[in-house]
Amino acid sequence: MTGLEIPFRGETLRALGSGALHWAARDLLIVSDLHLGKSERTARRRGTMLPPYETRATLERLAADLDASGAGAVLCLGDSFDDLDAARGLDGQDRDHLLSLIEGRGWHWVEGNHDPGPADLPGEHHAELTLGPLTFRHIAEQGAVGELSGHYHPKLGLPGCGGTRPCLLFDTDRMILPAYGAYTGGMPATAPELRALIGQPAFAVLTGTKPLLVPYPARAAGRGRRRF
Repeated sequence: MTGLEIPFRGETLRALGSGALHWAARDLLIVSDLHLGKSERTARRRGTMLPPYETRATLERLAADLDASGAGAVLCLGDSFDDLDAARGLDGQDRDHLLSLIEGRGWHWVEGNHDPGPADLPGEHHAELTLGPLTFRHIAEQGAVGELSGHYHPKLGLPGCGGTRPCLLFDTDRMILPAYGAYTGGMPATAPELRALIGQPAFAVLTGTKPLLVPYPARAAGRGRRRF
């Protein structure tokens, strides 16, 4: 399984090219912001039609990561569904696929701002979860240590890379995961909201076929707006 090993708070986490993290010592795959059902929610609320394949694409990516890692448990760091109605209204084939991934595995749903309550699906539901030295929540908190979160959908571009890529941001105290779901927008990694959370030294892992580790820019190139 390809990826980059990252020492963090005495543990070793492997950043995968998909945006997931694999914590081998806990047999755990960690993902954030799947936003399953986004196209359905967008059509329902805005009347804007998107190709209705993002849930299937996201679940196929998740299945591939589970096959590659062999992880026996999954932790979803919030906004797993675009809203509760999207969770209840999953296409039958997609719901069956998700249930097949859950079956036989420990499954943890951390609450997000899009999905504040438990969906009618198997698994354990948490406002936040602490495992050993690490705490998992959807939105980062100032002053936290050993924290993993999502929410912001960070993205970063490099000269010659052909645009931006979703990225994992981390310093000595926290990690902020990229959005795992298809059709998710993003926030520039140098936006003020992320600058306020990420200290120095810090790094970014750009997603892709081969994840790329780069220093987190010490200075913001400009202000960014949240788009997700």
